[in-house]
Amino acid sequence: MSFSLVAATYDELRPTDENWWEVFDLLVEEGDLLGRRVLDIGCGTGRVAAALAERGARVWGVEPEPRMAELARKRLSTVKIAPAEQLPFKDGWFDRAVMVLVIHLLDRPKAFAEALRVLAPGGRLAIATFDPLHFERYWLNRFYPSLEALDRSRFPEPPALQHELEEAGFGSVRMLPLSQQAVIGREEALARVRGRFISPLQLLDEEEYQHGLKRMEEELPEENHYTLEWVLAVGSQAPFTAQPSGRAGKRGRPRGQSPHGL
Repeated sequence: MSFSLVAATYDELRPTDENWWEVFDLLVEEGDLLGRRVLDIGCGTGRVAAALAERGARVWGVEPEPRMAELARKRLSTVKIAPAEQLPFKDGWFDRAVMVLVIHLLDRPKAFAEALRVLAPGGRLAIATFDPLHFERYWLNRFYPSLEALDRSRFPEPPALQHELEEAGFGSVRMLPLSQQAVIGREEALARVRGRFISPLQLLDEEEYQHGLKRMEEELPEENHYTLEWVLAVGSQAPFTAQPSGRAGKRGRPRGQSPHGL
């Protein structure tokens, strides 16, 4: 799929609301992000990165889609075009890293290993993603029969996600569930689907997409209530242990140096 197709309308089709801010605030609290040097991996249009910067964090972003990165740079100058699996930063440069609704798009073993590499000793990776339970009762399922299977194939179950983080080298992985109630009106729902606001709508067979949209136009009620099922995962980089000689290890971050690799 290509986010270049939805970059211009992404924020409009997926606006921030009370639920978005609740997830953000929990991510900030559990990840201990404020006042830290933070890397937003897969930053999209830069909303999370900008919100962190406004609260006093020093934030960098990486985004592989150039058009999304261009929009993010309007909010934050320190955004680089790069994949999560090949971060253009030095070892141990960041105190914290975040991934918000992005891990289903990544080669997770490689991306988690890269996140670990760029974190300083004692650093944390904070992730917000959907629990696959989210897709069982999603409001679009009755119009798009293939949708649930598509999403379940990409989003890991919480135990699997915890195992992946531990395999990558993160310790003390904590998993926190969050359930939210939401409602979407008919016209807003139709506008979002016409704009293919979520990635699986780009992955569907075109015939199924058009058939589902036609059904929505005929059958969708004025209000559509549903539940958002989140998982927040926080993994920690192992703290630095001094060598007997007393010399610092190579994963430090000297003050004043550039974060970028040579």
